[in-house]
Amino acid sequence: MIGESAVAGAPSEAARLEGPARVARALGSAHRLQLLHLLAQGERSVEALAAEAGLRLTTASAHLQVLRAAGLVTVQRAGRRRLHRLAGYDVAALCVMLRRVAEARPAGSAAAPPDAMPRAELRRRLGARGLALVDARPALEYAAGHIPGAVSWPGPGDARPPAPWPAGATAIVVYGRGAECRLAGEALRAIRGSGRQARPLQDGMLEWRLAGLPVEPGATAGAAGQLGM
Repeated sequence: MIGESAVAGAPSEAARLEGPARVARALGSAHRLQLLHLLAQGERSVEALAAEAGLRLTTASAHLQVLRAAGLVTVQRAGRRRLHRLAGYDVAALCVMLRRVAEARPAGSAAAPPDAMPRAELRRRLGARGLALVDARPALEYAAGHIPGAVSWPGPGDARPPAPWPAGATAIVVYGRGAECRLAGEALRAIRGSGRQARPLQDGMLEWRLAGLPVEPGATAGAAGQLGM
């Protein structure tokens, strides 16, 4: 019979898999995955996470409690605030892998647009003349680190004024937090609506970081004024 050959007192295979199962249960919520994707861009308070995710404060706090219990998120005090962050880059990598698995299944997410620029192509073309690279994430995320040469796009609610496009810009590439980023989609539609041709990046800043590609830190002062409609 099943289990008769098991050593007395030894943990069963199911018991050994309880840790991974606990992590899987924590990931079994679209809202919790959304919070993890936000934290992959940088540490945040529960108030900031709730506002960006469109959740009630109590709901966001409850989701974070589940993520902390699973060891996916840590919290650290910064003065009077408690800042949440991913427990490690492996957590971000797990989120990316989950999305890729879902995309490969019939009921998964939509495929990347046919005109999307692959990450490897952008890596080859970094610094090339005529390439305008647009970071559609919020200003604070841009300041924490962006793809070298990218400029910050003033999105909805951002009062930074736009300015003329760089002279000689013939190719415009837009990226956001990750694949299927809403902010990148909004920036792309705005740029195309102005009559310019633009392409999305096949993925986003999260995948770029996880691939170990160069990241350029820097404040947004003056950056937003480098691109415009």
